[in-house]
Amino acid sequence: MTVQTLYKRSNMNRLGEFGKLTPDALQSFVQFNNHALAEEHLSAKLKELIAVAVAHTTGCAYCIDTHVKKAKALGMTKEEMAEVILVATALKAGAALAHGVNALNAFDEIDNEELYKASYINRLPEFLTSNEESFKAFFAFDKQAMKRGLLSVKEKELIAIAVAHTTGCPYCIDIHVKGAKRAKATKEEIAESIIVATALKAGSALAHGVNALESYDQ
Repeated sequence: MTVQTLYKRSNMNRLGEFGKLTPDALQSFVQFNNHALAEEHLSAKLKELIAVAVAHTTGCAYCIDTHVKKAKALGMTKEEMAEVILVATALKAGAALAHGVNALNAFDEIDNEELYKASYINRLPEFLTSNEESFKAFFAFDKQAMKRGLLSVKEKELIAIAVAHTTGCPYCIDIHVKGAKRAKATKEEIAESIIVATALKAGSALAHGVNALESYDQ
């Protein structure tokens, strides 16, 4: 049985084909991406750390490979990389748990036009009744992942904001924007973290495009 490898580094050599197929759109994206990751209010290194976290959230193998190497070139250690990945892990898991309050509303047949209200998060402790050990274990992990380590609390909160915009969790966005603000992050820094997330989420779609080219040509 022949095993077909869908993800190969060499696939990325086909990315330039989009320059022929959709030249204006690709050029516009590249300009946006370069600007999004350029050093401004946030350092180039922190932006690459954010990119590594978001790449793990989108699950883009090409993006992980590219941005880990770029972050390493800017001084990221393996220990810092591990912290970044654990923040992304905590946020991706946390988004699933946070959306659980909507599941509670649906199960209880609460007929409310507003699907997302900040107050809904107050139902989260209800999961304690049947899943106390798991619930407490998750929050212990989340607290550990977000506490100061090689990366500051502010840096971790900015990473968390980017990941929260990737998972699309409104509760997480609310919580971590407020956490970043408490850690003295400026509105400009928060905006830049969101723009990095935007570039990476778009970039993962484009990167996967090389697989589409491979499939089309088979």
